[in-house]
This record gives sequence, structure tokens and C-alpha cells, in this order.
Amino acid sequence: MLGKRNEIRITTIIGKDAECNGDFTSSGTVRVDGKLNGDLTVSETIILGATGVINGDITCKVAIIGGEIIGSINAPEKTELTSTARVLGDITTTTIVIDEHAVFQGSCNMNQDVSSKRARPSSKAVRTGMKNARAAIDEALKESDGTSREEGQTTGQNVGQNAGQTTGQTVGRMTGQTVGQTYSKE
Repeated sequence: MLGKRNEIRITTIIGKDAECNGDFTSSGTVRVDGKLNGDLTVSETIILGATGVINGDITCKVAIIGGEIIGSINAPEKTELTSTARVLGDITTTTIVIDEHAVFQGSCNMNQDVSSKRARPSSKAVRTGMKNARAAIDEALKESDGTSREEGQTTGQNVGQNAGQTTGQTVGRMTGQTVGQTYSKE
């Protein structure tokens, strides 16, 4: 449960040296630093510490994972994998946060309704967008033909026809001007 300052009040702790075999159910918030072999059902938040291991499925509102899980996670509100997390299984959640160096192998369902089709843009809108894109490319090519050849160099990345190579993405043909923010030396 969250307090006034978004503090989590832990109601149950499974300690570092504890090992539980079988399904485990609890109301409130549970912290697991030991090992649980079985499914875990919690009414609020599950916090799996860096030393915690769960071999089973987790069902809760919010999951904060720092340890190892071999099983699926069903946390409708939020799932967070810290840098020490290792999850081998599927995640179903609305919001997911995965820190750098966390390991996640499985699929993630973000509870989006994929059965309803998204409205497709009209063919007129598609044609207009393509015309605008072509016009922008043509304009970039005209600008690059005029400035890049005369000056021979761009700021940031050294690309050009005289160098015989380009880096990044080029527009249409090798003109020495790259897509993005490049400026010719004046």
C-alpha cells in the first residue's frame, strides 16, 4: 500500500534464508528475498529483492523485480525490472520499466486491445504525405548540390563526394549531404 509520500508498507517478508515450497497468497505488499517454489498471489505489490528467486507465476497489481523469476508475471498496473532482475517468462502489464542490464526473456503484453482495427488513413492523405516527402527530398538534394559541392565539407561529419564515401544515410544519391541536421561550412 502506498502512503502519503508514495512509500510502500510491506506487510509480509520472506527472508533471505527462507525457502517456501507451494503456492503462496497474501494481502497487502510482499517482499521476497528468499526462494519460493510455487505461484505467488498478492493483492497489492510484490517486491523481489536481488537475492530473491521465484519458480512460479506471479499475480499482483504492481511488481518490482530485482531477483530471478522463472514464470509469468501478471501485474495490471505496473511492472519494473531493476538492473539485477532476471525474468524468464511472459509479462502482462499496462506499464513496464526495464532498467539497463536487466534480463528479460519472454513476451510482453501491454494490455492493448489488438482486436479492434486502427482506422487506416485515406488514400488521398497517403498520396499527399508521399508528395510532401518527395518535395522535402528534392529540396534537400537541391540544397546539397548547391552548398556541399561548392564547400566540399559539412560540420560534424566529414562527408562529401571528394572524400569518396558517405557516413549515415544519404538522400537519393551520393551528394555529400546527410539526412538530419548537417550544416555546410561557410
